[in-house]
Amino acid sequence: MTQPPRVFAIDGIVPVVDPTAYVHPAAVLIGDVIVGPGCYVGPCAVMRGDFGRLILERGANLQDTCVMHGFPGTDTVVEEDGHIGHGAVLHGCRIGRNAMVGMNAVVMDNATVGESAIVAACAFVKAGMVVPPRALMAGTPAKLVRTLTDGEVAWKTDGTRVYHDLARRSLATLVETQALTVVEPDRRRMALDGYEPLSTARAAKPE
Repeated sequence: MTQPPRVFAIDGIVPVVDPTAYVHPAAVLIGDVIVGPGCYVGPCAVMRGDFGRLILERGANLQDTCVMHGFPGTDTVVEEDGHIGHGAVLHGCRIGRNAMVGMNAVVMDNATVGESAIVAACAFVKAGMVVPPRALMAGTPAKLVRTLTDGEVAWKTDGTRVYHDLARRSLATLVETQALTVVEPDRRRMALDGYEPLSTARAAKPE
């Protein structure tokens, strides 16, 4: 059995987590938080619904050390199959279906990231910005680099499927344990299909 996440009610409002979602025990959920079916919320992620409502729709992932928050009366939403990379911050924004926000990126209030768009690592999407569908955005502040190729969108979609599977694997097998003191002979590796960085995939299969 996996441990329950750290969940806190405030002003009588209790977070909601679908039974098919996985929320790591080191994540923190406060107040008006809704985590939908098949979602994955990683260790040390924080969903602080003490002002506005925070929503992860079906199949979305919020990876380790991410933060979601928003002003009173707002909804911060990651739509179906949205993919939020390590350390990203979402504040009062909407991330579209199948979109990706890269590691350590920041998306500010009233910004909208369109369907199947990618916000690059460390990018800053300023308040009120509208990111078009299938756009690649990069920089501080973020600017349109170009439209994503079909191959890049497919790579993103495959990556989110990996996190769908991770939610299921975590629910089924993740348990707290004690560390070993020596490496075992013939130590096993994780038995996963070969999902790889986009740069490696491009090199192997140039478009």
